[in-house]
Amino acid sequence: MKRSAAEIINEYGPFAGIERVHGVTYDGQHVWFATGDALNALDPQSGKTVRSIDVAAHAGTAFDGQHLYQIAEDRIQKIDPATGSVLATIPAPGGGADSGLAWAEGTLWVGQYRERKIHQVDPQTGAILRTIESNRFVTGVTWVDGELWHGTWEGDESELRRIDPRTGEVQERLEMPSGVSVSGLESDGGDRFFCGGGSSGKVRAVRRPK
Repeated sequence: MKRSAAEIINEYGPFAGIERVHGVTYDGQHVWFATGDALNALDPQSGKTVRSIDVAAHAGTAFDGQHLYQIAEDRIQKIDPATGSVLATIPAPGGGADSGLAWAEGTLWVGQYRERKIHQVDPQTGAILRTIESNRFVTGVTWVDGELWHGTWEGDESELRRIDPRTGEVQERLEMPSGVSVSGLESDGGDRFFCGGGSSGKVRAVRRPK
């Protein structure tokens, strides 16, 4: 297993009026981050928020190439980013104890924080298709180039972990500086991870190791 210190390449925020950052996702242009009662779009070039959608946004966020998905308490809402309308709702597998959210292979992947699990979920029905066990609290979840990564946050320690999607075995660990927490996690499909910073109110970009 590879272990290294996470390299933070950018830090965005804190943002006016925003106390916590939950889920994060990336639509190819903007980083969307959940702040409890809104989804905000951040321009990673300028570091400015360019728009906001009023919607319950308590945990993970995902983007399927067209729509946003957002965990709101015990459900997952499918949102039209152009209008902010909620188009559909499915139950969340953790019934309100859900954390991260990612889109990959035509399905949703949902982290369960204290259960230390990641569920693959049917985006139409919410049915659980597969469950992967982790040995740490799970926050954000993301897939990139066939690799499954998740954030952990236990006490003052946070990491980004690459795990074997079949066994849950940890293959690589990127350790965040002490006191720097990871709530949401999303890859930009290239060499950056975007990380929600929990109660710091920040979004951070971390270099993805080659």
